[in-house]
Amino acid sequence: MIFKQINSGGDRNYAYLIGCEETKMAAVADPSPDPTLLMKEIESYGFDVIYVFNTHSHPDHTGGNAYLKNNTGAKIVTYKNGGGDLEVNDGAVLNVGKISFEFIHTPGHTPDSVCIKTENNLITGDTLFVGKVGGTYTEEEAEVEFHSLKKLISFPENLKVWPGHNYGTAPSSTILNEKQTNPFILRLNDFNEFLRLKQNWAAYKIEHGIK
Repeated sequence: MIFKQINSGGDRNYAYLIGCEETKMAAVADPSPDPTLLMKEIESYGFDVIYVFNTHSHPDHTGGNAYLKNNTGAKIVTYKNGGGDLEVNDGAVLNVGKISFEFIHTPGHTPDSVCIKTENNLITGDTLFVGKVGGTYTEEEAEVEFHSLKKLISFPENLKVWPGHNYGTAPSSTILNEKQTNPFILRLNDFNEFLRLKQNWAAYKIEHGIK
């Protein structure tokens, strides 16, 4: 399997290319804001892109959909009611060549947020970053995200975490590393503490030298 993280411009966005070397079939995730960089990678491998996955509906993750669809013929895959050519439910599995992709519904940052698991890789979109978590606007959204994150940290600790933006201290992480170092994950036993950190995140970042 080819698994590539690609800098795609915007606000330090990441796109992903996942391809089956044997069948030359591939999928991409979050092909924005600059899908041309992703397209060059696709062409360099000679992949036939079957699906374009969106981890959620924000335009910095979906804006490249039309470009990819027009240039590859791929189907757009979103969570249900997300407007894709194919809409999936929590726990759905799609196959691309000999690679399987499982979709995990992780609402909070948006109602339609999903994470995508393939082999030992978890594409987390804007749900989980390296050392941070996705933004929310209300206490209700924060509580929904709190429970989504609890779902993620139940996965095997060696599972690799691949976020939607380069917001952390490294481009990727593991479930174990996030459980040990992410201040939000360290507060998943107490929603009030989790919420308090969200509400005071700007001051916390300054205090701890986080960019």
